[in-house]
Amino acid sequence: MEELDQALLAKFIVDALAEDVGDGDHTSLACIPKSSRNTAQLIVKDVGVIAGVEIAKRIFEYVDPESTVTVFIEDGTDVGFHDVIFEVECNSQALLKAERLVLNTMQRMSGIATLSSRFAVEVEDMPVKILDTRKTSPLLRFIEKYAVRIGGCHNYRDGLYDWIMIKDNHIDACGSISQAIEHVNTYLKENELDLKITIEVRNLVELYEVLKAGKVNRIMLDNFELPLLQEAVQIIDGRFEIEASGGVSLNTVRKIAETGVHFISAGALTHSAGSLDLSLKIK
Repeated sequence: MEELDQALLAKFIVDALAEDVGDGDHTSLACIPKSSRNTAQLIVKDVGVIAGVEIAKRIFEYVDPESTVTVFIEDGTDVGFHDVIFEVECNSQALLKAERLVLNTMQRMSGIATLSSRFAVEVEDMPVKILDTRKTSPLLRFIEKYAVRIGGCHNYRDGLYDWIMIKDNHIDACGSISQAIEHVNTYLKENELDLKITIEVRNLVELYEVLKAGKVNRIMLDNFELPLLQEAVQIIDGRFEIEASGGVSLNTVRKIAETGVHFISAGALTHSAGSLDLSLKIK
């Protein structure tokens, strides 16, 4: 669990349970004895990549410190119908209190991991990295980006604070590409910040302006048609890292990679991922 911010995870569990449980799970409190204990299985009802097992263990540990989780299938594993991911022995009231949080979290994470895995497989033999974006569910970014990693793709920036990305709106609001680059470099120097700089270009005219200005780490070629993307890669000729974005899907990602770009950013990894169907059933 070193890959996850433990403080964020602890807060997530507390806040998510508070949202769902409120002043009590009155159904369980009414019909299940306080001391009752049960064993339940997490069962797969779909095909994909499982993710969130470690978080589920933390949730059960929080609702019942005496609970035990026996894991049969680890995060990042391909799974299919009727696979049993784990068994949990737990106080019955606590088990039912945690059930929906565990399922919602794991279903969402597994959907993202499944889609990420499919993207990764498309280019697994090529020297390119598939990156996620900031297109994540508010307050769940750290979990969704964790699922991307489990699926075999890579995280880009965590937020606006850890990477400079000069996009079209920045350029239009600033006045020009050269002005935006100059302002950013001055800002970083004045504030003693060591951040990498990506700049987005929309056409070859903007690309040449960036090449003239320099002072960036990566050039993002946004929504370039494949022939133009190939031409842009040749023009850059290894002087900067190259990223492709826009129009990235499972059907296009390999063709984009074949142009020679170093990175492909795909918002679809998180914003277009579905859920993997799972159920938690008491034995």
